Amino acid sequence: MGSVTASVPPPTRSYVSPWFRTFAAIAGSGFRRYATYRQAALAGAFTNTVFGFLRCYLLLAVAGAAGDVAGYDREQLATFVWAGQGLLAVILFWGWNDLADRIRTGEIASDLLRPVHPVTSYLATDLGRAGWAGVSRLLPPVLVGPLFFPVHLPARWPTVPLFALSVLLAVVLSFGCRFLINATAYWLEDVRGPQVLWALVSGALAGLYFPLPFLPDGLHLALRLATPFPGLLQIPLDVLVERESTATAAGLVAVQAAWTVTMVALCRLVQRRAERRLVVQGG
Repeated sequence: MGSVTASVPPPTRSYVSPWFRTFAAIAGSGFRRYATYRQAALAGAFTNTVFGFLRCYLLLAVAGAAGDVAGYDREQLATFVWAGQGLLAVILFWGWNDLADRIRTGEIASDLLRPVHPVTSYLATDLGRAGWAGVSRLLPPVLVGPLFFPVHLPARWPTVPLFALSVLLAVVLSFGCRFLINATAYWLEDVRGPQVLWALVSGALAGLYFPLPFLPDGLHLALRLATPFPGLLQIPLDVLVERESTATAAGLVAVQAAWTVTMVALCRLVQRRAERRLVVQGG
């Protein structure tokens, strides 16, 4: 009777690091989580589109008969408005309280027991959320706007990849700012004060209400270089409308990247300091 030899195929070697697979899995989970709120996404897209008409008519009125203001022509202003309305939900200035709520209830303790760092976990989830917002909230205003207003289309090939990179950096930068606001709950039981202050300041200084070049040149330059706020919205939109040269746009994205790295590093520092003195409420 012959012997039978079982052969076991060698394990397939994966060239993707376990950290990246975990990060991608969490991001995918975040995408699926936010994709369940389809009616909310539809209502939000409709609201952003309506406000897009109001903002566009207002800025075009500012441009007036001259058709040019602060370096923007009428087509660039229209693109600035409609792309900004679409990016509003992608970048997400406010409305995220997950970390603060878990700190207040004490559920943050379970997050600290997981093998993934809280900053990494929340960032991956937020990128998944941004991916869903890009499908459900960015496309409608961007598609509706050009039907009613002449818009500026990129004329230089580096603009599109540079804009995509700038939007990604803006999402991460916004997450870092929102994480730090939420993290004040480690020291404050009620974070509504910091959240209200953030809502008031971020919109005005990020270019949400009006393009920052409308301000005096000195103030505009100081905001660009000394604060992270323009990196949230103004810089991506300036890259898209090609208000400045490609070299200048690349320099602005580099400044945006520096602020993004700084904010994420600060998130990890604050989280580490908070863990040293963490007192779970009620236990």
